[in-house]
Amino acid sequence: MIDFELSPEALKAQERVRTICENVFRKISRKYDENEHSEMPELHELAEELKGEGGLRGGMNRDFLTNVIVTEELSWGDLGLTLAWPEGGLGNAAINAVATPEQKARFGKATASMAITEPGCGSDTSNITTTAKLDPETNEWIINGEKIFITGGKTYDNVVVWATLDRSLGRAAIKSFVVEKGAPGRELVKLEHKLGIRSSDTVAMVFNDCRIPYENILGSPEIKTRGGFKGAMATFDATRPGVAAMGIGVARAALDFTKETLEKEGITIPYDKGMHDLSAVQKAVLDMEAELEAARLLTWRAATMLNKGVRNSLEASMGKAKAGRMATLVTQRCVEILGPCGYSRDWLVEKWMRDCKITDIFEGTGQIQMLIIARQILGYTRAELK
Repeated sequence: MIDFELSPEALKAQERVRTICENVFRKISRKYDENEHSEMPELHELAEELKGEGGLRGGMNRDFLTNVIVTEELSWGDLGLTLAWPEGGLGNAAINAVATPEQKARFGKATASMAITEPGCGSDTSNITTTAKLDPETNEWIINGEKIFITGGKTYDNVVVWATLDRSLGRAAIKSFVVEKGAPGRELVKLEHKLGIRSSDTVAMVFNDCRIPYENILGSPEIKTRGGFKGAMATFDATRPGVAAMGIGVARAALDFTKETLEKEGITIPYDKGMHDLSAVQKAVLDMEAELEAARLLTWRAATMLNKGVRNSLEASMGKAKAGRMATLVTQRCVEILGPCGYSRDWLVEKWMRDCKITDIFEGTGQIQMLIIARQILGYTRAELK
């Protein structure tokens, strides 16, 4: 028998975060959406208050399923503020996934963003051109290249940079490196202006002969022509369930608000009637609830597999693909149901529609997830199905 009951720790964390989202996140959500790149003293003050309690997320050592549940709840409050929260970013998840115990001790307390995308390289990571070369005289890595669309690159301290040790060897030579704040040759060159998640900064960085210690490479520097890229990809196995949870949280926010608004107008959702007895709006709500629950269960499965130490590449991609697409469709449908008021800036639902689209794009687009899923299910190689 499958048990879907949440642990007492997960329920406690969920309730705690919901209270914070209702009392803080929702109240400042519109303010920082309209004032992109501005300082957010409320977040930093709250973060300081919660430090003694282990922080809002409860630390990186919490189990993956609870982290996913907390991320959904935070994103129900506000996705941009979740990404801007001064406690850690996607780079921290990468460090937690592949770093050595010594590296986790060194980098675990500092916040970290993740830099993968380049001007000429988006979802196809095999085309990464940023290089990392070892200087034998100083035993330092020298990083050169440009990275774009780095979430939290301005806010967070460190950045996890994907770079190649040898471009001629393709994906096998790609490794990840922690470039700490203040490293010589690391320069922030652009702040992006975006459709959504506007309270979270997104930046471009240039690395010009950027020198970092030898120990800042995550994983082994050995280049394996077979399976060498799997270590780097393990980062995505850990982060994609979290990104899926972000989409689920935003979609749930839009659906909750839509149902509450409909109820005020006398439109309820009777769960004991057949579909043929329901109105078009009632059917739409039930359909959205089913889609949201399906995405959640896929995501929870991927997170549970991580807790058990089981490889979850297929399941992580399934959850990410389903949640990103679901969130986009659900928030759009909620705006449609609410009509002109849904399109108005008087309500947050139009903001949720803008915010959630990123969950279908970053950490691998929905189209890339479908390719990964198809390859694994059908047994095709990357060269055979691309």
